[in-house]
Amino acid sequence: MTKIIKYLKPYWPMLIVMVFLLLGQAMAELFLPTLMADIVNNGIVPGIDEGVYQTAFILRTGGFMLLIALLAGGASITAAYIAPRISAGAARDMRRDLFSKVENFSQGEFDKFSSASLITRCTNDVAQVQNLANVTARLLLYAPLMGIGGIIMALSRSVSMSWIIALAVIVLMGFIAILISILMSKFKILQEMVDRLNKIAREILHGLMVIRAFGTQRHEKTRFDKINTDLRDTGLFIGRVMAFAGPLITFVMGGTQILVIWVGADHVAASGLPVGDMMAFMQYAMQVIIAFMMMSFMIFMVPRALVSAARIAEVLDTELTITDPSNPEDFPGQNPGKVDFEKVSFRYPGAETDVISGISFIAHPGQTTAIIGATGSGKSTVANLLLRFYDVTEGQILVDGTDIRRVRQEDLRGKIGYVPQKGQLLGGTIASNIRYGMPDATDEEIETAASVAQALEFIEEKEEKYESEIAQGGTNVSGGQRQRLSIARALAKNPEILVFDDSFSALDFKTDVTLRKALKEHTADATVIVIAQRVGTIMNAEQILVLDEGQIVGRGTHEELLVNCPAYHEIASSQGTV
Repeated sequence: MTKIIKYLKPYWPMLIVMVFLLLGQAMAELFLPTLMADIVNNGIVPGIDEGVYQTAFILRTGGFMLLIALLAGGASITAAYIAPRISAGAARDMRRDLFSKVENFSQGEFDKFSSASLITRCTNDVAQVQNLANVTARLLLYAPLMGIGGIIMALSRSVSMSWIIALAVIVLMGFIAILISILMSKFKILQEMVDRLNKIAREILHGLMVIRAFGTQRHEKTRFDKINTDLRDTGLFIGRVMAFAGPLITFVMGGTQILVIWVGADHVAASGLPVGDMMAFMQYAMQVIIAFMMMSFMIFMVPRALVSAARIAEVLDTELTITDPSNPEDFPGQNPGKVDFEKVSFRYPGAETDVISGISFIAHPGQTTAIIGATGSGKSTVANLLLRFYDVTEGQILVDGTDIRRVRQEDLRGKIGYVPQKGQLLGGTIASNIRYGMPDATDEEIETAASVAQALEFIEEKEEKYESEIAQGGTNVSGGQRQRLSIARALAKNPEILVFDDSFSALDFKTDVTLRKALKEHTADATVIVIAQRVGTIMNAEQILVLDEGQIVGRGTHEELLVNCPAYHEIASSQGTV
């Protein structure tokens, strides 16, 4: 919770102003019943001769009460204006830090938190903490002042009836304690259910075409309805339990009023208590109960907000496995684009065996290094390690002769143009997607990149051409078009190193051949690393690496490997490229 409270520190001047406002409001409201008691006790006196005195006293005291009420109302309105500004500002800062933290997550951290859970933590959980901060900013000082001040003022009017307030507070807090004990565990379950609901909804929406193709809409609807119903039932349970609070508080307040009138009437009849003091005591008793009701309301909000705060802190406290060095080095500028894997091994956290083991190779500028192998042989892991999405378990990776762990991640990735297996586009236009890695790219450079990527034809067919809208995820273009735009995006960056992670799989053979030929001419000086499943895509590479169960079992050109590497010969034979 300390990590969450720190977000209120920038707003301490506003908090101080609000403290004085609430202090003034509380003192004014505590003073009003006393003035009313004075009017009843001293202003209304039987007789005719005192009429002028009575009227003047009532007007003077009543005017003073009106002034105090206006001041209290003004303080309350101002505090109600300041509190949301504080809580909204703190929530904004919290979301910013959460997003910044998540942006720096490596793949290992993303494996720990699901994307649905991270979205819930950045939205719903922050909203819960914001609501608590909004209420707390106004009630944390005001409610205790009213409670303690009300007790003191009530005792100043009648000590003999103080047991009524004590009884009311004990009964009220007993009820609240029972309700909180019932709800505490339910709040955590509720947030976890929101996570699961978001996860299932995202899965269904992203896989809608597959779901329809296999006719499993009913199954997915049942799966969604189950978690949705569980969430509804948990929410209803919490709502029903909290609904008891209102009637219980009303019962306590009504019972307290009855007791005050009942016991106070005897005191008044015995001339031991003025009528005005009895009325003031009743109002102070109500103020005390309302103050404890406010604190109880905060207590209702605290458990859920604490659960949310813990979930937020869990993200903020996560130690990043991939970090920049404290004293980063710069790339020397010699052999730009040279990539050197030296006895590299990698094992996923918690795994018992290495994904890749003892891999060594050099990818030279101006050459294409291809990596091929069966599914699960570790091909994509090589790309992930080069981009430093993960850190090697053993060995080292050198770029330009420098260990990539000794340079800034931004500098490393600035040298690399990466095209993933699944072409992922962002909401915007075709031009904004191609410019994504190089915002200053000219229209001519964008057109050149699109031409090399064989995307020019379908772009020119669109009415708005490069200004055509791209939906989030690129759902309004085909798979092949997404891949070609992803390739164009990497080319527009004009990087020293190009990494294609099975990026040609959605292309037809004709487009594949044309693209590779244009790519060879356009990237003559770059280091090109191609990870592929099709032998036809890589057969002209200067160096081909064959991976099998995480180890290099073949190295050479296409012709050399057909003779010397049985695993490569088997792959080529199965694809008819021998």
